Amino acid sequence: MILRSATLSTLRRCCFAATLLLLARVPLWAAEESSAEVQAASDYAAPAAESVAEPTAASAPEDLSQLTERESQGLVNLGNSLTERGDFDAAEIAFRQVLNQKAPLAETKSALLGLAKMHRKQGALTKAAAIYEKYLKEYPSDERVPDALLDLGRTLRAMGATKLAIARFYNVINSTLKLPSEDGFEHYQLLAKTAQFEVAETYFQVGDFAEATKFFSRLRMLDLAPSDRARAHFKSAYSQYLLSDHESAVTTLRAFLEQWPSDENVPEARYLLSVSLRNLKRPQDALVATLELLRAEQAHVDADPKRWAYWQRRTGNQLANEFFSSGDIANALHIYQALAALTPELAWKIPATYQVGLCLERLGDIARASATFREVIQLAGPNPSPEIADLVLMAETRLAHVAWRDKVDNQVSILFDTTTGQKTAVAAPPTNDDLGSDTTTSPAL
Repeated sequence: MILRSATLSTLRRCCFAATLLLLARVPLWAAEESSAEVQAASDYAAPAAESVAEPTAASAPEDLSQLTERESQGLVNLGNSLTERGDFDAAEIAFRQVLNQKAPLAETKSALLGLAKMHRKQGALTKAAAIYEKYLKEYPSDERVPDALLDLGRTLRAMGATKLAIARFYNVINSTLKLPSEDGFEHYQLLAKTAQFEVAETYFQVGDFAEATKFFSRLRMLDLAPSDRARAHFKSAYSQYLLSDHESAVTTLRAFLEQWPSDENVPEARYLLSVSLRNLKRPQDALVATLELLRAEQAHVDADPKRWAYWQRRTGNQLANEFFSSGDIANALHIYQALAALTPELAWKIPATYQVGLCLERLGDIARASATFREVIQLAGPNPSPEIADLVLMAETRLAHVAWRDKVDNQVSILFDTTTGQKTAVAAPPTNDDLGSDTTTSPAL
């Protein structure tokens, strides 16, 4: 009896040690040490239990594997903490200590959900789904059933089982209706709305954009948090765009941009608006939308500079190239000039500036084209980096070509536009010697 009491005391000290590690908020660098302690507690518990003789009915001793509420809650908290840190092996040990011993029911449920979450975060989706299903089967009336159903639906969707995922999301809505409204009403209401959002997101991910549009449009009418309403509004427009319903997409996107000017999806929405207008054969409206994106207020750009830079460059470059290829050089020039002004980063500024030079050359503005090609050469410096070296050579070639073209244009103008030349041609046809060497050596136009 003394041996058994000592063994139980040792086991509980190990569990308390695990609890104290969590309460002390062990730093990340000490995660390995905490993992080792949990492993040690697990390794010790098994042989200790085996060393005790099989109890007889007469003696009826207490169960040595039973954990107190405090001990089991400490292990659950430790498992959750280790899961967040990414130490999945140690987290599983902590959760299984609770599940493999006689812990209080509340902590057993928490350990089961914690283990499922750990596997889901780890990427072991099949294991996670199986544990969620076990939890729902064993505790169908538990207050955390809607949360478990929601996480199970997300897990099934990630596995590619979209029909089962949608069914589970609907189960979330149904389960929240059955639970008592006085206990956690706001939480269950939020879960029901989240489940509807997940249904719409699932349809969107599998490419059923017609259904996604319906669900996202309905979500916009619900009393959601502003960020969720904005997201539903954007996804509704995106679904219409992917359905090639560009008229509806333009209307919805403009409403989104007006209602949510500071949302994180604004730059992508402006890209979709520009492309939709271009698909509707409205190039001037597409140009205006693109320039609005490129000239966005700095306060918006500073909020998420990487996202804005990506969509600004993608939108501007795509539309400008299409204008240039179709012969609409004037509109292409406007966009390339705006692109060149976006950033002083040479890897971006030099290509955009070179394109400005090409547009000016196409438009016949030789002086400005020459100045622009010289700017490219000056920006690159005497030792350009490999990524822009080819562009510098191209700029030098275009500069030489522009200079030759300007010289030829001047010679042709002098030859055909002067009064003296016309009279000489009538009096006596000139010979090659009379015209001089320029006439015989000029390249053919």
